[in-house]
Amino acid sequence: MKIPSSTHSSANGDTLQVPSIISTSSHKSVGGSTANEIIDLICFSHLRWNFVYQRPQHLLGRAAKNYRVWFIEEPIWDDRLHMTSYKQTDRLTVLVPHLPHGTNPEEAIRLQRQLLDEFIEREHVSTFIAWYYTPMALLFSDHLNPSLTVYDCMDELSAFWGAPKQLIEKEKQLMQQADLMFTGGYSLYEAKQNQHPRVFAFPSSIDFAHFALARNPQPDPTDQRAFPSPRIGFSGVIDERFDYTLLGELAQRRPEWQFVLLGPIVKIDQNLLPHSANVHYLGMKAYKELPTYFSNWDVAILPFALNESTRFISPTKTPEYLAAGLPVVSTPIRDVIRTYGTKEFVHIADSAQAFETAIELALANNHDNWSAIDSFLNENSWDHTWNEMNRLITAQMSVIIDQ
Repeated sequence: MKIPSSTHSSANGDTLQVPSIISTSSHKSVGGSTANEIIDLICFSHLRWNFVYQRPQHLLGRAAKNYRVWFIEEPIWDDRLHMTSYKQTDRLTVLVPHLPHGTNPEEAIRLQRQLLDEFIEREHVSTFIAWYYTPMALLFSDHLNPSLTVYDCMDELSAFWGAPKQLIEKEKQLMQQADLMFTGGYSLYEAKQNQHPRVFAFPSSIDFAHFALARNPQPDPTDQRAFPSPRIGFSGVIDERFDYTLLGELAQRRPEWQFVLLGPIVKIDQNLLPHSANVHYLGMKAYKELPTYFSNWDVAILPFALNESTRFISPTKTPEYLAAGLPVVSTPIRDVIRTYGTKEFVHIADSAQAFETAIELALANNHDNWSAIDSFLNENSWDHTWNEMNRLITAQMSVIIDQ
């Protein structure tokens, strides 16, 4: 059961709570430049721009209003050394290093450094912000002299399957170098707050207007049109964080429920996933398509496993589901409980039986507190989050310049 369409005000941008700036220690000089003179922002990312549309795309797409943004992805293997680039907008360019097949790890670092230096010289980048999502990028970028370094720690990457052995060491190095550190949730903030003097929590935010489209009837996408109701939906990466055992039990308990899953399957054996007749894997969908799928679901779920890889997550899909007018059922993820569960915006369930009961409740009785939910969502927009981040960047630049 979904909330009906209604009219909503835009975010007022005044209520997101972040810690106040802590007094700073000494930092490097920036050669007399001012914050307003910084033109470029170079982002080093472990996620590809055209992968699932999430935190980096939301923030850096907005950062392009203030800076010329260069989004550098991890390398791909090719027959020759070169860097490809493609513009997302006039002020945001994605750069992809191509390394020759068979390049050993040490040579790969040297070649990435070479491509990075060539790009900086070619584009006449001088004063810039270095923005890191992956500490591993320090292997080829630690020689740079940015005016300001930002570490946007969106996940505890060391807890993910296949994490590089050097990751913890490189993160320590990055936190020593960073002038500002942001975290993707409150649990992650609590884990990092004593490791850096200027760390700020910025949990998952929402593009409310985009997902609120789902509150009005949308054409049912062709690949889910044949599925009967009720439809229980999930959208996101299906990896080691996904509780496929829970999904399998739910599908077996309620064969009349149709479980629709959107998103890529990565790092896990697909044979481990449930493949009953009422479980449907539709693959990754474009960000702009998501409201059409959500509009034709009855309940949205966050079936995350409780393990090291989910200990600090703050799922972006939680506010997106709610903005779409969908009741939400989640496993007891700490940041979901803290932000949404304690306000009873989201049903929390810790077992297959409890999950089944919560879905039944969501199907039968939709929320009666949508006004409070919408007020909360409107106060936590991506626009406001970026504005707060950029305010901190500008303030920190002023501190550095004055020293």
